[in-house]
Amino acid sequence: MYKVVVNDEEQYSIWPAARDVPSGWHEEGTSGTEEECTAHIERVWVDMRPRSLRT
Repeated sequence: MYKVVVNDEEQYSIWPAARDVPSGWHEEGTSGTEEECTAHIERVWVDMRPRSLRT
């Protein structure tokens, strides 16, 4: 099982659910299989530029 994590630049990744989230990242709220988490990221992360470049 995995969870979706996001950093302050609004970049997404997946992380093993049993492990603590690394510093600088927080849980986005979605969890599931690797495929489910990856599919969720593909749906919501439409602009891959870091937030600092978008603003």
